[in-house]
Amino acid sequence: MILRLLLLAAAGAALVPAEALAQGSPMISINLGEASGNAQIAAGLKIMVLLTVLSLAPSIFISLTSFVRIVVVFHFLRQAIGTQTMPPNQVLVGLAMFMTFFVMAPAFTQIYEEAFVPFSQEKISTEVAYNRAIAPLRKFMVAQTREKDLALFVQMSRMKAPKTIDDVPTYVIVPAFIISEMRTSFTIGFLIYIPFLVLDMVIASVLMSMGMMMLPPIMISLPFKLMLFVLVDGWYLVVGSMLRSFGT
Repeated sequence: MILRLLLLAAAGAALVPAEALAQGSPMISINLGEASGNAQIAAGLKIMVLLTVLSLAPSIFISLTSFVRIVVVFHFLRQAIGTQTMPPNQVLVGLAMFMTFFVMAPAFTQIYEEAFVPFSQEKISTEVAYNRAIAPLRKFMVAQTREKDLALFVQMSRMKAPKTIDDVPTYVIVPAFIISEMRTSFTIGFLIYIPFLVLDMVIASVLMSMGMMMLPPIMISLPFKLMLFVLVDGWYLVVGSMLRSFGT
């Protein structure tokens, strides 16, 4: 079957005039060979590093920003209410992404003005651009990281005791920031669970006292939890509390 498709494709290509191919089809050539000098090797390594960074861009975006806390809290909120797939994952992730842009707007603006624009105009080197770009992210991560978590990774890295936060490498700050965000998001999730858990217990007790033990309590408590969440303006409270937890 594959051989037949290849033969048909070759026959169709043979029927196309050479002038049409020359006029309307772009040419792509890939050459493999040995590098003639260190400059070509360095350029190839830069391209490889750039492609690696682009492939890891979603993970970097998640790890260095407020996205982790927001999306984990939204997951706990959906589980506490009892709606398994509502709102859908796309809606929650989209809301978390735009809330992350809102929280990180000052840092992103500083990175664009002080690192990207001068670098694109070839006024600063790559190293200077990196240092200017990572500085706002480090400031944000340090502000949200517990000293206990940061001390853990400083100790595990077997580095000398830093005198200031500037002496702590970025690869030490990032994991400390992530576990601090996870702890904070779990704390917020626990607080969100409490009122819905109390409502589930009350509904289950009422059904048991009425002898309706075969009726799942979730079927009765779900409308009441939705009504409670709407009456207290739950989205306003949850989103506002999370934004204030970042100091915005």
